[in-house]
Amino acid sequence: MNLIVNGERQFLEAATLADLLAALDYEGEWLATAVNGDLVHREDRADARLKEGDRIEILSPMQGG
Repeated sequence: MNLIVNGERQFLEAATLADLLAALDYEGEWLATAVNGDLVHREDRADARLKEGDRIEILSPMQGG
């Protein structure tokens, strides 16, 4: 399905937000996620169903100096 992930259109087969994160190799406890502007908590990602055209934002901390 066509999704917009961090501002970029992508074609991915993912039924849920958890599936999408796994398909994109995102791991870790420190991710922040939102679907269509609504925050999705870590414990809710497996139940967060995706549909055509959804806008997903995935934020992860970066280290730097």
